[in-house]
Amino acid sequence: MRGFDDDARAVLAHLAKRDDCTGRLGVMGICIGGHLAFRAAMNPEVKGAVCFYATDIHKGSLGQGRHDDSLARAGEIKGELLMVWGRQDPHIPMEGRMLILETLNKAGVKLNWHEVNGAHAFLRDEGVRYDAELARAMFGLALDLFHRTLAVG
Repeated sequence: MRGFDDDARAVLAHLAKRDDCTGRLGVMGICIGGHLAFRAAMNPEVKGAVCFYATDIHKGSLGQGRHDDSLARAGEIKGELLMVWGRQDPHIPMEGRMLILETLNKAGVKLNWHEVNGAHAFLRDEGVRYDAELARAMFGLALDLFHRTLAVG
């Protein structure tokens, strides 16, 4: 996990140094990127994080060796977190989602949790799993979270 976490810290540090950065940082990811956004949210400077159908958090199987500590470290997330799931997603079954939800609640994470009637990849604007209405609504929730957590003034 060190490589993923080091990459996230490097990107966050780069963004924070930009003249056009307010210092308020957010992350967003989809699928395995949702899992990586979840891990990036463990950095204290991340004020808002959006994770769409974050794959493998429940299995702890990210990266080489397929053994990560994402759930064990969930309490390190100090910003606001939005987790969005498709209920018909075979990659993250109900039991897996409930494990993640229970862990986040026990850790006291500031959490927004949404399950929708959609498949894995319902955001991807191609193929049979795409759902334009769900995509629009869930991207709206993401924008709302970033407005709340990152906007200045």
